[in-house]
Amino acid sequence: DTLHEKKFTFIPRRNGFKHAKKSLDAALAAKEDAGSPLKTLKINCVVMRGLNEEEVADFVGLTEHASLDVRFIEYMPFDGNQWKDSKFVSYAEMLDSIKERFPTIERTPDMDKPNDTSKAWKVPGFKGKVGFITSMSNHFCGTCNRLRITADGNIKVCLFGSEEVSLRDMLRSGATDEELATVAHAAVWQKHFAHGGKGGMHGIAASQNRPMIRIGG
Repeated sequence: DTLHEKKFTFIPRRNGFKHAKKSLDAALAAKEDAGSPLKTLKINCVVMRGLNEEEVADFVGLTEHASLDVRFIEYMPFDGNQWKDSKFVSYAEMLDSIKERFPTIERTPDMDKPNDTSKAWKVPGFKGKVGFITSMSNHFCGTCNRLRITADGNIKVCLFGSEEVSLRDMLRSGATDEELATVAHAAVWQKHFAHGGKGGMHGIAASQNRPMIRIGG
């Protein structure tokens, strides 16, 4: 989420910047090997006002000489993450900031795959690309095909929805694969059109949901 060592220590509350940088460099070197099975290397960055919004162009700069996929994620509300709309930085605002330094950056929808959650952009001539996960300001709920199984065995059909169905209990009671598939199918059909039926980021913030660390995925 940051390229500054002191800020990096503040975010995860651990002094691991040099280790993270070393790991990234090693992954990039491995990716360049002709026989490497590593095809895509992604860096996710949750953008928050007052923390790292001034770094978005620096992250884009990483893609000039490295075959990276840098993905900017809009700050999303979850239990325990102290979400405030004053910290929210929209997709449009991030783009405006990037264009001040890289005015030729362009949308590359041909790089988007079906059901992608990220909108692809690229600076012409750069090796890597940039993506934006615009869950709040420009949602993609209509094409989202993600399902999550939590660590305690519940199926969650929407990241922002509070509805869950326990597959663990069914498995422990001896349910067949067909019975599990029927329940999963029913859960998907009950999925809300967008944002778990919460009506946007403020509705999500006011609702009860798991912290992201307890959702996974």
